[in-house]
Amino acid sequence: MNAAGTAAALQYCVVEGPSNNLMLRDGDVCAQCLLTDGPAPRLLFAFAAGNSGAAIWFEPAELHWQALAPLRAQRLADGQGRPLRGVEIEVRADRPRLRIRRALLGSVRVLRNHQHDASLPPAGLVDPQLVRALGGAVIVWQRDRIDGRAGYRLELQVVGGRVEADAEALELIAAPGEDLQLRLVAATGETPLRPLPAAQLLTAAAADLPQARQALEFLSFDDRWLAGGWRFLTYFGRDTLMSLRLLLPVLQPAGMRAALASVLERLDAQGRVAHEENVGEFPLIERVGAGWPLAGAPEFELDHKMVDDDFMLLPVLAACLLEAGGRFDAASFLATRSAGGVSYGALIMRNAAHVLARARPFARDPVAANLIRLPPGQVAGDWRDSTDGLGGGVFPYSVNAVLVPAALAALRMLEGVDELAPHLAALGALDELEAMVRVWQDAAPDCFLFARPAATLRAAVESYTAELRLPPAVAAAALADCGAAHECVASALALDAAGHPLPILHSDFAFALMFARPDAATLRREVAQLVRPFPAGLMTDAGMLVANPVYGDAALRERFANDRYHGTVVWSWQQALAAAGLARQLARDDLDAATRRVLADAQALLWQRIAAAREVANSELWSWDHDGSRFVVAPYGPKSRTADESNAAQLWSTVYLALR
Repeated sequence: MNAAGTAAALQYCVVEGPSNNLMLRDGDVCAQCLLTDGPAPRLLFAFAAGNSGAAIWFEPAELHWQALAPLRAQRLADGQGRPLRGVEIEVRADRPRLRIRRALLGSVRVLRNHQHDASLPPAGLVDPQLVRALGGAVIVWQRDRIDGRAGYRLELQVVGGRVEADAEALELIAAPGEDLQLRLVAATGETPLRPLPAAQLLTAAAADLPQARQALEFLSFDDRWLAGGWRFLTYFGRDTLMSLRLLLPVLQPAGMRAALASVLERLDAQGRVAHEENVGEFPLIERVGAGWPLAGAPEFELDHKMVDDDFMLLPVLAACLLEAGGRFDAASFLATRSAGGVSYGALIMRNAAHVLARARPFARDPVAANLIRLPPGQVAGDWRDSTDGLGGGVFPYSVNAVLVPAALAALRMLEGVDELAPHLAALGALDELEAMVRVWQDAAPDCFLFARPAATLRAAVESYTAELRLPPAVAAAALADCGAAHECVASALALDAAGHPLPILHSDFAFALMFARPDAATLRREVAQLVRPFPAGLMTDAGMLVANPVYGDAALRERFANDRYHGTVVWSWQQALAAAGLARQLARDDLDAATRRVLADAQALLWQRIAAAREVANSELWSWDHDGSRFVVAPYGPKSRTADESNAAQLWSTVYLALR
C-alpha cells in the first residue's frame, strides 16, 4: 500500500544514460522522477497533469544517487485547502555535501528551456523557505499558478543533517560521518488526466514485452496519448498518429478511439492537425512574456505549424476503418460529436479538403516549386523537428515523396466507407483524385533523386571515415559492395529553397515502405541505402541511423553529427517503422524474386540490430561510439551539444508490441 492507501497501478524504473527514471501511475497521480548522476547532478519530477513538474540542479559534483524506496503517491493540500497530487521519494547521494544551484517548479516546458540554455521564465520564480524540523532541515518551494489557481510544491528534507545558506546558494550537509540522505515531496495542483485502463489497450496478440507495455500504459489516457517522458508529457499529433498506425494490429477499440478522437478534437478550422498541445501554466507564462494580460487566457493552446501530420491523418484513418478486422465501429465513431458540436465525419472532411487544396498545385504543374514547403520562417515541418533536422531544407522528402500521395490514395480508399459517403459527396472534387494520386506518386519522389559517381562515393566515404576518427577498416567494410562502376543514386532528405536536393542519406524511405507501393527498382535502390554499412549507408552495429551526411560539405556534416538530435543517431521508432514496412512489402504478390531477396535480407539484418539494442528499444533515441572493432550503443544526451536528451519512455517506441 502507498501513502494514499491504494495499491499502485503501475510502477517501474528505466536507467537511461546517467539518469535513473522512476515511473509511477497510481489513480490520479502520473509521475516520473529522474535521479541524474555524474558531474551535473539533478533531481527532476514530471507530472502528466498540466505537463508540470519540479527540478533541482546542483553545483558540479561527481556523484551517484541511490533510491532508498520506490516512488510513493502523495495527495495533500495547499494553504487554501486545494488539492495537490504528487510523489514522495527518499534518496542517498554518495557524498556528504551538495550545493543547490537552482530549483524551478511549474511547467515542464520551463524545465526543458532551463535545461537547454539556463533561461528563466518571466514569471513564476519562487524563493526557497528554510524550515527547521524534527529529523533534519527542510527546504520548501511553494507557489500558486500565476493566475492564482492551485500551483506547485517541492519539499526537500536533509534527513539527520542540516542546511547552510549564504548569499549565493543553499548547501546540504549530511550528519557527521554519513552520506547525504534526502527526502523529497513534489506535487502539482494541475487537473489530473483520466488513465486509460491497461485492460482496454492491447489485445492478446500483443508481443510479450513488459517494459513496452509499461511505457504504453504510463502514457495512455482516455482523451490523449502523451508523447514521452520526461520532456514531452503532453499530446503530439504526429506521435499519436504514427503510434496508432504501428500499434493498430494489437490495439483494442478503446485505444483506437482515444488516439483518433484526440487528433480530431484538436483540428483547426482549416482541418490542420495540431502538432503539440500547450497546457497548464506555460501558455500563461508566454502571455506574460509577450506583455499580454492574463485575463481571458485560454486553458490550452495548439500549435499547427508542422505540415507532415496534416497528411498522416487520412492514411491512418483508412487503416483503422479498413484494416482493423472489424474491431473498430466506424458508424459510431464517425457519428460522434466533438466538443465543438461537429461530427467526427465532418471533421475528417475538413482535413480532406485541406489535403486536396495543398496537393492541387503540384498535381496540375509537377515542378519542385509546387511541392509542400515549410511555413515561412520555420526550420522544421516534419518529424525531424529540430533546428538542423532538415539541414536547412524547406521541402521535406517524407512529406512530399510519401505522405501527400498516401493521403490522396487514402481518400480514394475511403470512398468505400458507407458512413463517409455523404461527407465525400459534399466535399466534391473527387473526380480529379485519381489523376492527382498518379501525378504525386510518379513525379514527387523523382524531385528528390541525386546521383554521385563511384569515384566520388569512394572518396567521400574514406574522407568521412577519417574525419570521424574511425578505423580505416570501417570504410573498407562500407565500400565492400561498391564496385568501380557503382554509382550512388539515392533520395535526398529535403530540397533547398531553390529546389535542389540536399545530399543527405536518410531513413525516411521507411515511410514509403509503410504507406506506399514502390516499384521493384525503387525498393532495391532505397532499401540498399538503409542497410549498407555506415558511412556509405545507414546501418551500424548499434542500429539504423536516421541520417548520414557523407556526401555533404563540412557545414552539413557538422549539422548531422552523432550528438545532434536528428543526426547520425538511431531513433527506435524509425527502426520499427522500417521493420513494419518491410513486412508489408514482403506481403505483396507482385514483386520478383530478386527484389524479395533484397527485402528479406534487409529485414533479417534490421531485426538483428533491433535485437542487439533491445535494452534501449523503448527510449527515444541513442547515439554510438566505436570501440575499435564495432559500433556500440551510447546514451544520447550526456555529450549532446544541443542540450537535448532522450526520453526514457517514448510513445512511438512502444510499437514493437505489434511487430514480429
